[in-house]
Amino acid sequence: MKGSNIGEFEELVLLAVGLLGGDAYGLAVVSELRTQTNRNITLSAVHKVLLRLEEKGLLKSNVGGGTKKRGGRRKRIYELTGAGKDVLIQTKELRNRMWKGIPKLVWE
Repeated sequence: MKGSNIGEFEELVLLAVGLLGGDAYGLAVVSELRTQTNRNITLSAVHKVLLRLEEKGLLKSNVGGGTKKRGGRRKRIYELTGAGKDVLIQTKELRNRMWKGIPKLVWE
């Protein structure tokens, strides 16, 4: 694995791929991120991150079959690797640990 440190947008993309299961291709990831975050997310930004996460070994991809709806074009489907799942778990544990460590006085 090239690197396990990820930024916020990389984390969101990994989470979207996990949410989409076997239907995680570029445009579906964009749609899921827009729905979940209410942000204006571009396809080019998502594609860059998908490639970077694959280079890091956190995602893997396969080219699916073409469909009539897509004019016979095939789409690249992404899925989490074991390392990708581990990074998400570690990130969640870190965030939870830090949230729990905030003194009650901060929230009052």
